[in-house]
Amino acid sequence: MQNNFFCNSPYINLYKKPSYNSKINSQILYGEKFKILKKEKNFVKIRTKYDNYIGYIKPLKHLSNFVGTHKVSALKSRIFKHPKNLNKFKSKNFLSFSSKIRILKKKNNFVMFDNNKWLYSKDIKLINQKDKNILKILKLFLNCKYKWGGKTYNGIDCSALIQLFYKYNNKFFPRDTVDQIKYKKGTISKKKFKLGDIIYWNGHVAICINSKKLIHAYGPRKKVLIMPIRKTIRLIKDTANLEVKKIFSI
Repeated sequence: MQNNFFCNSPYINLYKKPSYNSKINSQILYGEKFKILKKEKNFVKIRTKYDNYIGYIKPLKHLSNFVGTHKVSALKSRIFKHPKNLNKFKSKNFLSFSSKIRILKKKNNFVMFDNNKWLYSKDIKLINQKDKNILKILKLFLNCKYKWGGKTYNGIDCSALIQLFYKYNNKFFPRDTVDQIKYKKGTISKKKFKLGDIIYWNGHVAICINSKKLIHAYGPRKKVLIMPIRKTIRLIKDTANLEVKKIFSI
């Protein structure tokens, strides 16, 4: 029985329980591989291949045979119905950063990845190409709205922000902060921070972009933003009564 599938939608919500009223714990992106565990009510329970995340999705038609050749390197790449940049060919849909595609055809400055679905060629890179410029990648999401369980331009949470850097570079990293914090050895304090230092609190994570500032998807401010490191540590202590639990570097 075929049981390996790939997401065939720009992205799909991954629910904690088989109900649209349930919490959205994560999302799967176009081209992401998953396994169906069982059918339940009007949902299917799945496990993602990349990070072994379990949840429920609506039963859509998914790809069963897919070999990705490229990935989206832009924050979002608009899907066109024809390889021409005209309003009548623009769809309302986008593929988000780190989505995987298979190029079927090239024309003009576009690539076709599905029937009558085209992307700008400038928005994609070879699937094995790496980009270790963490500052450039994280800043793509600057001012995107905060969304619990989100992994896209349309909303992202704090743990997805750092996970997507690893995912784009074809490396494993856990989805949730509770698992991320255990993944590497670290310290609980630093006299001097540097680019790539990851700071964890219980239920939150931020990434240093230099010795004085960090970037994070911050729930209280409802968006991805850059803030002073020391000020943020004090703010989270004062408002949420949370101390830094661990610091380690990418």
